[in-house]
Amino acid sequence: MDLIYKKAMMEDIDILTETRIQVLRAANQLSDDIDMSEVKKHSYDYYQKALHDGTHIAYLVFDGSRFAGAGGVSFFQVMPTYHNPSGKKAYIMNMYTSPGYRRKGIAYKILDMLIRDTKSKGITAISLEATAMGRPLYEKYGFIKMKDEMELPEKMQGVI
Repeated sequence: MDLIYKKAMMEDIDILTETRIQVLRAANQLSDDIDMSEVKKHSYDYYQKALHDGTHIAYLVFDGSRFAGAGGVSFFQVMPTYHNPSGKKAYIMNMYTSPGYRRKGIAYKILDMLIRDTKSKGITAISLEATAMGRPLYEKYGFIKMKDEMELPEKMQGVI
């Protein structure tokens, strides 16, 4: 296995978009007959803008010409806080390894590359959302469960 790790560029937008759909299907246990065309269109638009303006970095992994895995990080700005004076944050997302390549260290290496890129930008506030399958990888890297974050579900928005 001769793996090639490649930083994604604009010409990789189609594979990034397809990978995003694969990740969402896997994470949400969605069958192939579920229509993802709207998500696919918005994902394509997101990558087009974010790769151009540097608010997203992604890596793709290939075994020859065969896709083996991917991962990305989105950068965004919030109000500065005591613990994060710059207000700059990073969100790891779209981590995916093709089934035949799992448990070979690919996701760990992608994660490490993303973290290094993030730290090189001076960003230290890094978070992610983990599936049950991914949680051991992130814990091994040093991520911890967050305890204070909350979310308002869409069904509750506009209720009051």
